[in-house]
Amino acid sequence: MSQVTDYSLANQGFSAFRTELNNILGAINTLNAGSSAPGSIAAGSLWLDTTNATTPTLKFYDGSDQISLCTFNYSANTVNWLDNSVTADVSGDSSPQLGGNLDTNSHNIIIDDAHYISDENNNEQIIFQTTGSAVNELEITNGATGDGPILGASGETNVDLHIKPKGSGKTVIGSAGASAYLTTSGTYDLVLDTNKGTNSGNITITDGANGAIDFTTNGTGAIKFNDMAYIPQQALTSSSNAVAWDAQAKPNAYHLTTENTTLSAPSNAVEGAFICIEVNFDGSHTFSWNAIFNFSADTAPTTTDTNGKTDIFVFKYNGAIWQEVGRTLNIPES
Repeated sequence: MSQVTDYSLANQGFSAFRTELNNILGAINTLNAGSSAPGSIAAGSLWLDTTNATTPTLKFYDGSDQISLCTFNYSANTVNWLDNSVTADVSGDSSPQLGGNLDTNSHNIIIDDAHYISDENNNEQIIFQTTGSAVNELEITNGATGDGPILGASGETNVDLHIKPKGSGKTVIGSAGASAYLTTSGTYDLVLDTNKGTNSGNITITDGANGAIDFTTNGTGAIKFNDMAYIPQQALTSSSNAVAWDAQAKPNAYHLTTENTTLSAPSNAVEGAFICIEVNFDGSHTFSWNAIFNFSADTAPTTTDTNGKTDIFVFKYNGAIWQEVGRTLNIPES
């Protein structure tokens, strides 16, 4: 490696001419290598700065400034381009590697149809499939503290988001360590139907402080339970000789008597609702009814009022009164 002060050949004897020519050719052959710029430098010159002997820097002189183009790593046999605007064609490299993060610099990555991103073992991890003239796509948005990331659809004004298992595979949500929840983002109802709502019944979970859950069939469809369906029985207690009954919270109730009591008008009544009460007599207590309960011949039944006995009553609400639809009296307690 060498440098010369100039590239001009002066008139001289043959021996001196040959020596100077060889020096110039040596400087050219070694890219004017040296720890400082060569004296022969001119606008457009390239030279190799060997200040760092193992990673020298290739520089270009523009007439006033030295521009560093790249460094050579003699140990790794690699080139590190220093200007991020430098472009390189890696099509001939069968195993290109990054030395740092890949910044797309406001540009896109283009992937051919049916090609993929693999894991470190070269196993397919994400395969990209192409639709001709596509206008809708996925968006992935990360989340700040307390917010989850978002997998969304974008493109047209209203765009479906498909989650498609393969073959008879299932769509699984949640983890193996906690209950899975399917909910809405914001104050909207959750509706479950089939075939995008075409010829489908649905289950609607209404958002709200007193939100209802509606089961709606399509056409003459029915709601079918292949196994036992039941409403858990819950206790009613008395206070000051009165029994309060929330028909919405405890439609299937029982009351163990502790005093002579009157059953109050049930709260949260809904037209068409059925309720049932089992009265267990623990002592010879009397049991009577609020006027909102209506019985056959408009006459309240005589309850058993005997220790160790049970009476059961079923009512239907017509929007104004609770009409008795069934009773069983004087059942031995089990």
